[in-house]
Amino acid sequence: MSASLKSQFLLDPAVIFLNHGSFGACPRPVLEACQEYQRELERLPTRFLSGRARDLLAASRAALAEFVGVAADDIIYFANPTTAINVVARSLADEYSARNGRDPDLRPPLRLRPGDEILTTDHEYGAMERTWRYVCYRTGARFVQRPIPLPVTTHADFVEHFWAGVTDRTRVIFISHITSPSALIFPIAEICRRARQAGILTVIDGAHAIGQIPLNLAELGADIYTGACHKWLSSPKGCAFLYTRPEIQSWLEPLVVSFGWESDNPGPSRYVDWHQWQGTRDLSPFLAIPAALAFRREHDWEAVRRRCHIMAIETRRRIHALSDLPPICPEPEIPAPGAVVPHPQAWFCQMFSAILPLVNVELLRRRLWDDYRIEVPVGPWRGQVRMRISFQAYNEQADADTLVEALGRLLPELRT
Repeated sequence: MSASLKSQFLLDPAVIFLNHGSFGACPRPVLEACQEYQRELERLPTRFLSGRARDLLAASRAALAEFVGVAADDIIYFANPTTAINVVARSLADEYSARNGRDPDLRPPLRLRPGDEILTTDHEYGAMERTWRYVCYRTGARFVQRPIPLPVTTHADFVEHFWAGVTDRTRVIFISHITSPSALIFPIAEICRRARQAGILTVIDGAHAIGQIPLNLAELGADIYTGACHKWLSSPKGCAFLYTRPEIQSWLEPLVVSFGWESDNPGPSRYVDWHQWQGTRDLSPFLAIPAALAFRREHDWEAVRRRCHIMAIETRRRIHALSDLPPICPEPEIPAPGAVVPHPQAWFCQMFSAILPLVNVELLRRRLWDDYRIEVPVGPWRGQVRMRISFQAYNEQADADTLVEALGRLLPELRT
């Protein structure tokens, strides 16, 4: 395999793209598979949507479920994790859940009430924070953001610190597997284990996890988990999944009520029936998941992950040498041949955040683009300047070198 797979992506070759974490990038063969499904739909719209699409969706869910270690009927597709979490959050808040008293099979494990607490961190994605605050506004529950001090130290210390935020009113733990602003891999398996023992529902935002780190949902133990396939799995845009533990699937209310509710042709899973069909929409990003998984197999993705992880470790070290500021987490060792990547105690994999000196952020962003054609997210966070760098299969060492060169020149010029 070549050092990078840049020719397999449609990214502008004149741009140094270090922002895979925001919206991903789709390989040509995967996009072509997606477009072929779109053409098939246009050739025979009725036959495709009323017949073949159901079988294709089932095959796609089976492929994805095998990849993440769960049963196919425990996964449903949504356009993005924000929509998936809205299903969960609104089900916990829905006043119509009172109907569940008539049907014991549909009785939710909890329904948020005034004074109940949703425990989270201050590293969460803004859309998710807004979703939970809206639910709290409706129910009188409290959205409790546990501050995570930086730099983090060990996974064990993180778990103890976070768990100290649990009270007798904690009903839900909502936490990222890999955070958006800080790009940290949180040790959620132990949090899920403790929460299960305490009777607390765990809802995990895994938007950045699937495809970037090894993921086995059965071993992880989360009650509910969502991931964005269009990020690190490199599917077409508009493809995410929601996993729900079988014991609690029945109380999730459909966000869109359609023909799956009181279905005339029910399948083996009411969870799939209720949530999968939402009326006429483009299903092709979901159907392209097998192509995305095949692309990874064909291109030795373990080697891709290893190369990108090493590039992330070394680039982060060089940036902090320039800034003379401490990193937000310990540095992992360069992985030995054959070792798991990332190491189970590592705090990042292919994406990391670095704190920069105080500079004019808008001017830094503009100069990175105008002078170097570098696309990378940089902005204020917690009163500091944060840059989040992503390395994916299409990135080369020259991309990292150019970024470090640019920062070496611009940071002294733009200090405030």
